[in-house]
Amino acid sequence: MTALRRELVIADPEQMAALAHEVAGSLTAGDVILLTGELGAGKTTFTRGLGHALGVRGAVTSPTFVLARTHPRLDAAQPPLVHVDAYRLSSAVELDDLDIDFDRSIVVIEWGAGLVEELTDSWLSITIDRPRGASDDSDAEGPDDEEPIEPRRVTIDGVGPRWQ
Repeated sequence: MTALRRELVIADPEQMAALAHEVAGSLTAGDVILLTGELGAGKTTFTRGLGHALGVRGAVTSPTFVLARTHPRLDAAQPPLVHVDAYRLSSAVELDDLDIDFDRSIVVIEWGAGLVEELTDSWLSITIDRPRGASDDSDAEGPDDEEPIEPRRVTIDGVGPRWQ
């Protein structure tokens, strides 16, 4: 049996949200998603779409300064979405110190490569590659204060027994 693997191109933020809605349909308590991509790649856009699909209360925002945010669901009987920004963490011990209830939550971890592997044996790895250099084009369409929308290459890999 082979692990889940999928590669696709996402044209815009709406398609990123649609992908998150699709992924949300297969998530249960105890699932971990590892989001990898440079700044502006679409990690938080994906997580917002996931939160919307899961029916969380309130807006999903980046947890950069608080490290982790728990988003309860409108249906309190459903597992909450926990959104983690591990950028400033240097070890799995620091991630573990956040005291996240992995077993009873759906956990999304940005910047967690090299950390999540020590905390769980299964996760869904989603890598978002943003094209480089296109936003340097002075002829790009769009207002001067906005970068043009560029397609993202997304790779989804299921790791461990949960995703076999």
